[in-house]
Amino acid sequence: MAKKTDIKSYEAAMEELEEILSSLESNELKIDDLAKNARRATELVEYCKNKLRTTSEELNKIMES
Repeated sequence: MAKKTDIKSYEAAMEELEEILSSLESNELKIDDLAKNARRATELVEYCKNKLRTTSEELNKIMES
């Protein structure tokens, strides 16, 4: 798994989240990897939330100008 600093974009984070979800749904994920994937998913979700918030704030500033 890549580290938080390795997240290149919102789209890449979403793609990785979809891969984790898919492996969970298909029971492909080994029990030993569950915690690691849960931590990674948490990092990715946090990244996406922050990205959406900062983008929204930037757009609001632009619209107020």
